[in-house]
Amino acid sequence: MKKLALAACALTATASAASAGGIERRGDPSQILFEESRNYLQFSAATVHPNVSGPPIGTAAAIGATPTGNIQNSYQNYALGFKHQYNDRLALAFVIDEPVGASVNYRTPPYTGPGTGAFFGASNAEVSSIQFTAMAKYDVMDNVSVYGGVRYQGLKGDITVISPATGPAGGPGPYTLSVDNDFQLGYLLGAAYERPELAMRFSLTYESKVEHSFRDNNGTPFDVEIPQAVTLRAQSGIAANTLLFGSIKWREWTAFNVQPADFFSYSTGAPVNTSIASGTSDVWTYELGLGRRFNENWSGAAIIGYEKDNGDIVGNLSGTDGYVSYGLAVTYETESWEITSGIRYIDVGSANSSVTGFTDSDAIAVGTQVGFKF
Repeated sequence: MKKLALAACALTATASAASAGGIERRGDPSQILFEESRNYLQFSAATVHPNVSGPPIGTAAAIGATPTGNIQNSYQNYALGFKHQYNDRLALAFVIDEPVGASVNYRTPPYTGPGTGAFFGASNAEVSSIQFTAMAKYDVMDNVSVYGGVRYQGLKGDITVISPATGPAGGPGPYTLSVDNDFQLGYLLGAAYERPELAMRFSLTYESKVEHSFRDNNGTPFDVEIPQAVTLRAQSGIAANTLLFGSIKWREWTAFNVQPADFFSYSTGAPVNTSIASGTSDVWTYELGLGRRFNENWSGAAIIGYEKDNGDIVGNLSGTDGYVSYGLAVTYETESWEITSGIRYIDVGSANSSVTGFTDSDAIAVGTQVGFKF
């Protein structure tokens, strides 16, 4: 059954970093603690190709703005982890990954009059992160373990907003902001119940919020919170060579807000300090999958994912609200190494911003995970 768990976990890790709530690209690095070998070195890489676009609606349509074109750039995501089984009860692990990010680019020209461009034409945003997580897992008894760790997270970003209704204090127009890496501490805590003879495991992980501090163009401080999350994972053998697995994750994206003091909306005629990006609903993410061992070396898995369309007015630098995804993965394993490759299709569906109705959006994610046991 272990090979089935490998395919299941690797599929989630390598090909699901596509369209989760908010700006999330990876989450819950604790699963490496459950690898069985004394020493385990793991590397994963994923590439995601989104397509998010839509026509103007409301005010933008009335003044003759044009469709946005695809506003999302393709991106890559990487992770490296090492686990050491210190003794029969204690395991240690260290993971480097990129938990959140964004890559937005309105390739259409800016709006200067009817038929000239999109309402946020030529706007762009790049957000990147790096996280170092040190963890330990202790087996309290044969079937029960607790684990926890410290996360050291860096976040940086560059943004340009061009819109007839937003801008700096001087009036509507281009607004730019660049913030360097800000590193802050967070933590995770968890507990698990396992029955190895049944390939059964239930784990519950809490990830704390991480609050970053930045300054706007005038030197005024503002905070950006990467919110707290809770993830429940479960797996169990349901027949010979067959594994059922899944997860439920909640993340408090209503706590996410990017609002420098020098960015204003002029939509009401008077300048009002407003958010560049924010979360309007907390997000629940569900995944359910089935794994199957084909022979001594080969196993595979299929998985479906779901996030509810909350019907929110989404940000113009986002364009997404919920999704359904379908994924496949295959694992080849030997005594000393394994490799898993996966692919996932994400049907992002429709979402409305203040000026655009994003429709027929989707994404393709592919990934590979390699592990060495020694």
